Amino acid sequence: MFIWINRKGFTLVEVMIVVAIIGLLAAIAIPNLIRARINANEGAAKGVLHTIASGMESCRAVQVPPAYCNQAALTAAPAYVDATVFAAGGRQGYVFAIAANAANTYLATAVPQTANVTGVNSYCIAHDGVLRQGIACPAGAVVE
Repeated sequence: MFIWINRKGFTLVEVMIVVAIIGLLAAIAIPNLIRARINANEGAAKGVLHTIASGMESCRAVQVPPAYCNQAALTAAPAYVDATVFAAGGRQGYVFAIAANAANTYLATAVPQTANVTGVNSYCIAHDGVLRQGIACPAGAVVE
């Protein structure tokens, strides 16, 4: 005579297999998500630098004689660039700075807040409007 017992629940082996599969999927997915966030931060930094360059050219166009504005004039009324770009804590993982000099040039830089966490590359853009990465920035650039 057979006695059938209703078994409810999972065995320890079944639970361990499910946990192992979930761990494997997480090990594959998490590095890709982190890299996607870094790529997004770097893309945003490039966009902000282009915005700064556009604002600098607009500000220069209204000056008599033509001269590039400093950071305070760039964010004052009328604001050519949003003042939060130059906030102390940075924006979207990058810290932005701008330096205009008497030679009618400027250099805007974007440096990661935390290297290899919020961004990998540093960027700069000068009065020529060319976006450069890392050590390709002009002499005197404060880019690491």
